[in-house]
Amino acid sequence: MINSTPEKKLSHNEVLKENDPILAGNLAETLNDPDADCFSNDDGQFLKFHGIYQQDDRDLRKTGKKYMFMIRGRIPSGIMKADHYKVYDDLATKYGNNTLRLTSRQSIQFHGVVKSGLGPLMKSINDALMTTLAACGDVNRNVMAPPTPATEPWMHQVHEDSELLSNALLPTTPSYHAIWVEGVQLNIQEHKNHHDPLYGKTYLPRKFKAAFAMPPLNDVDLFTNCLGFVAISEGDKLTGYNLTVGGGLGMSHNNPNTFPRKADVIGYLTRDQVEDVAKSVLTIHRDFGDRTDRKHARLKYVLEEKGVAWFRKELESRLGFNLEDAKPFEFSRQGDRFGWHQQADGNHFLGLFVETGRIKDTESIQLKTAVRKVVDTYGVEVRLTPSQNMLLVNIPSDAVDAINQIMKDHGVPTTHEKSPVRSATMACPALPTCGLALAESERYLPGLIDRIENQLGEAGIPQEEIIIRMTGCPNGCARPYMAELGFVGRAPGKYNVYVGGNEAGTRLNKVYLESVKDADMDETLGEILKRFQQEREGDERFGDWSARVLWPELESAGKE
Repeated sequence: MINSTPEKKLSHNEVLKENDPILAGNLAETLNDPDADCFSNDDGQFLKFHGIYQQDDRDLRKTGKKYMFMIRGRIPSGIMKADHYKVYDDLATKYGNNTLRLTSRQSIQFHGVVKSGLGPLMKSINDALMTTLAACGDVNRNVMAPPTPATEPWMHQVHEDSELLSNALLPTTPSYHAIWVEGVQLNIQEHKNHHDPLYGKTYLPRKFKAAFAMPPLNDVDLFTNCLGFVAISEGDKLTGYNLTVGGGLGMSHNNPNTFPRKADVIGYLTRDQVEDVAKSVLTIHRDFGDRTDRKHARLKYVLEEKGVAWFRKELESRLGFNLEDAKPFEFSRQGDRFGWHQQADGNHFLGLFVETGRIKDTESIQLKTAVRKVVDTYGVEVRLTPSQNMLLVNIPSDAVDAINQIMKDHGVPTTHEKSPVRSATMACPALPTCGLALAESERYLPGLIDRIENQLGEAGIPQEEIIIRMTGCPNGCARPYMAELGFVGRAPGKYNVYVGGNEAGTRLNKVYLESVKDADMDETLGEILKRFQQEREGDERFGDWSARVLWPELESAGKE
């Protein structure tokens, strides 16, 4: 019997990669064309592999498209030397919109860069021995790790492994250096047979994300990553890692074939096996991921459809050795440390809250200027957190008072004064820069938190911490599906409301209401928070109460 089922066609992106395996497109030619203010749509896909998104200012669309670019750095573990931070700060002022945007993957994005500034900005980053290569695109993205200075004698080894992995999983395309350092357009035909030793000719079906975590703190949201390493220690020695695979949050509204998924625990490996295991996991995604539907192309769907037992067998076959069974571990919390703290080496670090991740100067708080002055004066290291905040680390005791004064002079508090609920928030940039945004996020969330603070006060629990995250679309860049209270843009001024994540970041939440209008948000949230205050058991958190009380109500109402 002949199978009449038609073979699915490869997605357009797969055809692009097949025809241009060095990812060069016509990028250098367009970059050097003074009359062009943007790149073609196809070249826009290649740009992503170089760490760049072509965007336009959506606030100005009624008067015509004003093209601009978002550039994202590759910063393993979010750790930046003072000189590197100063380069980023200067470039934001000179070529961007005078702000630095901290990301949920411990990186920095430039926004508002026009094409004439794109080349000089990219060359300056590379001249400073930094890179944006593979910060976006169908490759491994920025590798995450706990940013807090050493609290264990072996913590630096986790950062070493993070950097090792970041370098080991980089693509080898020659076009990045040619375009952004030399300004040369490579001949695609001369490189048509380029075959990356790890990624092959067509790279991955979709993006790939990796992270390291140190229990009991899950500040990197480990289970949302394609690949995760849970640090396991014995006494004062890091012995190895538990391996997690198959997490990911992106989904599409009204598409049941797409969904958030929490990673599975696969087994245990020793430190010297990290690189081999990571490469083998990545190649399974490369070989089995869906190349016909980009909405269904993440590694999480391979795990969901083939199962953990299949995956472990396939992984061990590629490795040539068997993993040990996973070691016991437990995550109990997430979040950042604010204010002053002493490091294990006797120095100090300062945790600074950065609302919605935007380092900028306002009339009342000149955060960008203050941080730059501290970095200039004391040469401190800067670390970026997975919750879009920042740490200034390795500060000697005799500099603490002077740094406090610098911050005070610029309106930046060094004793954390934000409410617990505001401190636990995160938002994606969304409008006006992101082309995927369906609703506001970064610009909307601070005002919404004002209203939630008022409602918490009216409910009699003004100091309650609730982990709140918002995105302008369902792709989930700010990880709203792990939040105790999540908001996902559905349309202008409308959001799906999710409840039931937990403090440890080990439980996905569930949708509670769909398409809630901004005008109805106060009433909706006010009712939930009052119920929470009345029905909670002891010091039960909002997410745990939601899972215990609201989830069964949703199930009985047939909403799940």
